[in-house]
Amino acid sequence: MGAKGFVEGGIASIIAGCSTHPLDLIKVRMQLQGKSIVPTATSQIQAAHLRPAFAMNASSAAATTAVHAPLLPPAARVGPISVGIKIFQTEGIPALFSGVSATVLRQTLYSTTRMGLYDILKQKWTDPNSGNMPLLRKISAGLIAGGIGAAVGNPADVAMVRMQADGRLPLAQRRNYKSVVDAITQMTKQEGITSLWRGSSLTVNRAMIVTASQLASYNQFKELILEKGIMKDGLGTHITASFSAGFVAAVASNPIDVIKTRVMNMRVEPGVAPPYTGALDCAVKTIKAEGPMALYKGFIPTISRQGPFTVVLFVTLEQVRKILKDF
Repeated sequence: MGAKGFVEGGIASIIAGCSTHPLDLIKVRMQLQGKSIVPTATSQIQAAHLRPAFAMNASSAAATTAVHAPLLPPAARVGPISVGIKIFQTEGIPALFSGVSATVLRQTLYSTTRMGLYDILKQKWTDPNSGNMPLLRKISAGLIAGGIGAAVGNPADVAMVRMQADGRLPLAQRRNYKSVVDAITQMTKQEGITSLWRGSSLTVNRAMIVTASQLASYNQFKELILEKGIMKDGLGTHITASFSAGFVAAVASNPIDVIKTRVMNMRVEPGVAPPYTGALDCAVKTIKAEGPMALYKGFIPTISRQGPFTVVLFVTLEQVRKILKDF
C-alpha cells in the first residue's frame, strides 16, 4: 500500500496511453465532426476589408466591406479508417502522434493518481475473510479515485485535446503548439490560468464514470472468471477481463467524452461570445444540430481505443506487479 500502487499504475498507464495514442487522436477528430469551424475575429476583420479587383464605385466597396466570412460548413462524416487515412495523407505519419507529450503528462498525473488511490481503497475495503471487495465498494472507490485524478490531470487533458484537434483547423486558425509545455504556457498567457481547467467538471465526471466502470468491472470480471473456474489466473484471464471492462467503460463514458472534447477544443477570444456557455449548453446545441446519436459520435474508435488501452493497461499492470512484488 502507498507509493508502490502509484508507481505500478503510472508505468502501466503511460505504456497503454502511448501505444494507443493514434486511436485516441482519431476518436477526437471524429467527435468534432459536424461541428462548424467558426472564423476568428481576426479572419472576419480581414475578410471585411477585402475589395474586389475591379471595384466600380464607393457603394460597391462599402457593400463588400459589410460582407463577413460565413461559417465554414462541417466536413462530411466519415468512419475511423477514412479519418486515419486522411490524416496520414494530408498531415503525415507524425500527425498520428500529435499531442503524445500531453498524453504522457496526462497519464503521469491523471492515471497515476487514480490507479494509486484505487489500489489504496481496494486494500482498505477488501473483505479480509473472502479476499474480495463488494461491487458497490469497487464502484465507490473508482468514483473517488477517478474524480481526484481528473482534477489533477485536467491541464494536460485540455492540451492533449487541442493538440490532437489542431490538424483539422484551417491553417490560419491552428494553434501550432510545439509541446505540452508550450500548449500550457500559451493557454495561460492568452486565455488565463483558468483555461487549464476548462471543461474540468466534464473531465471529472467522465473520469469518475470511466474509472468506476473500468477498474470495478475488470476486478469483477476477473473474480467471476476465477470463481467459475473458466480460466486460471494468467494472460488469458487478464485479456478477457480487461477487454470486457474496456467495452463497459466505452459505453458508459462516450456521451460525456463528446461534450468534453468540444468544450475543451472551443476557441475563446476577447470580445467574442464563446460557442458554448458550458457543458449543458454544448449538449443541448449538439443534440439540436446533430441529433441524440451525436453523443455516441466516435464510438467505434472509442471502443477500438478503449479496448486495446484497457487490455494493455491491465496486462502491463499485472506484469509490473510481478516484477515489483518483492519491493
